[in-house]
Amino acid sequence: MSIVLISRSPEKLEDVAKQIREKFNVETKIIAADFGKPDLIYDKIQSGLTGLEIGVLVNNVGIAYEFPEYFLDIPDLDNTINKLIDINIVSVCKMTRLVLPGMLERSKGIILNISSASGMYPVPLLTVYSATKAFVDFFSRGLYAEYKNKGIIVQSVLPFYVATKLSKIRKPTWDKPSPEAYVKSAINTVGLQTQTNGYMAHALLGWVTTSLFPISTSINLALKMNKGVRARFLKKSKKN
Repeated sequence: MSIVLISRSPEKLEDVAKQIREKFNVETKIIAADFGKPDLIYDKIQSGLTGLEIGVLVNNVGIAYEFPEYFLDIPDLDNTINKLIDINIVSVCKMTRLVLPGMLERSKGIILNISSASGMYPVPLLTVYSATKAFVDFFSRGLYAEYKNKGIIVQSVLPFYVATKLSKIRKPTWDKPSPEAYVKSAINTVGLQTQTNGYMAHALLGWVTTSLFPISTSINLALKMNKGVRARFLKKSKKN
């Protein structure tokens, strides 16, 4: 499939586009857009997509906190709130708005929305991030119910930790897979599950945290874990 990559940095986009072209020999187009500036980008994206038949939309853009923190103590709070909402929520709605009409005309299309396991239950000290990911999950499932009879597949993907720059995990483990391993697993669930953790170990963790344990227990465990992460981050920051 030909690919359109949309992200903030033109240099990084060009690098990835070049890798995809060389490795897979597919047409790859880039659109540089900062999803943290919603007033400036969606007309540009729409123009860039004009004439293209978008069969699959992956809403994967997202930001998180730099470290777990109490709501009122989040650095640059007002700006952070706006960014979390614009990048994690508005982008999903706006990109869907741009490509769904074409999918409906053809009576086929796939929309994959990358939520997070943090959206399965409230995660204290990541409260705004967790709430934005819950929105993505609810939006996806509602949209699927609206359009499933029109040939449209909408899937909510709720990963736990994956070894990426965003998660600050460098080395993959059995429960923190590499992006390649995670995607290879998750893509096999498309069309079979409307809501997926995407990876066997993550599905097990999802069952434990939402079915085996009461939600209140999972919330308390998340709070305890994030307090520890917060304390270590602040201690390290003081040393530096």
